[in-house]
Amino acid sequence: MTTALDVTLACDTMMDVEGSIRPAMYLASELVTRGYRVSMMSPAMSNDVEELLRASGIAPINLRAKLVTKNLSLSLLWLETWAREAFFKLNSKWGNKHSNVIVNFSHTLVVPSMFWYLQGPTSVALRDMEDELTLAYRLAYRVLKPLIELADVKLVKNMGRESTFVVANSKFCASMYQKWGIEVSDIIYPPIDCKVFQPRTSSPCSDYVLAYFGKESKFSVIKAVADLGVSIKAFGSKAPFVPRSVITHPNIEFLGRISTDELVDVYSNALFTLFPFTHEPFGYIPVESMACGTPTLTYNSQGPGESIIDGCTGWLAESDEALVRRALEFWNKGCPPEVRQNCIKAVSKFDKKFYTRKWLDTLQKYF
Repeated sequence: MTTALDVTLACDTMMDVEGSIRPAMYLASELVTRGYRVSMMSPAMSNDVEELLRASGIAPINLRAKLVTKNLSLSLLWLETWAREAFFKLNSKWGNKHSNVIVNFSHTLVVPSMFWYLQGPTSVALRDMEDELTLAYRLAYRVLKPLIELADVKLVKNMGRESTFVVANSKFCASMYQKWGIEVSDIIYPPIDCKVFQPRTSSPCSDYVLAYFGKESKFSVIKAVADLGVSIKAFGSKAPFVPRSVITHPNIEFLGRISTDELVDVYSNALFTLFPFTHEPFGYIPVESMACGTPTLTYNSQGPGESIIDGCTGWLAESDEALVRRALEFWNKGCPPEVRQNCIKAVSKFDKKFYTRKWLDTLQKYF
């Protein structure tokens, strides 16, 4: 690699730098420290993100897509941005003016790139989420489902043709794309910063179970656990599809969107993290929880099935019923104390320093 190289990383909408943006942000920051001229391109960025990028030595390329859901939920914004590209190629119309994309982290920009980093196909996520959607969203989705699936397959294949190499964020994620004929050359798990996510206390209060509210959450299972008398604190977005019966449940305290500092604190003091999901290619929640010394109870499937070691750093259930049953069991009896130490020891492989090192090693092979 040569320090004279200009590097552009493409992303989905950047209203903040968390979630699916985090892998790109960590790589961009590392490249800047090594002397590269780095740009980040997105269909739309918030003013705060543009300012943050410039302060970090990264040039923002804001395509300024006109999004009608920009001031609504991030989930609807994600879906609209995808639809603009899948049906009308509106995002890449402007993105193709920037031809030096090295890594495409997006699912909403068909641009020539050396690497495409897979984080999950939209249509599969929607299909898995269907039963948890509120009635209005579920009916709308069922009408549009054939069109959505056809458009997504076409989009994925187009993005695959525009990419020289393809890297996935988990083995499960790779398997979804391979069914559509996309050849995956490597797996690089997404990163967390273990200097930020670490235990805040050696004596957690353990008087609640932590849960996450997001588009992939299985709210029916969270409610079933709360119905049994388990005290739950939940964080995340108050998305329009979160059932009111969950938001107003007497055993659920909804914290809303909280700062990273507050998040580390609630992870650290929870008895365990409850993570029932509909669709999760990787899953930051179990790994962040693990870094804070708190085990996670989730399913033995998809991305979390790769990050959690059953009985060592958390527990993997085979069904909704088994997950609810085990949640009540741990709530009544507590969790083995050694599990917290196991979590802290095992999580280091997800630290951002290993993630950026693997990307740098990968890039060095081709520059």
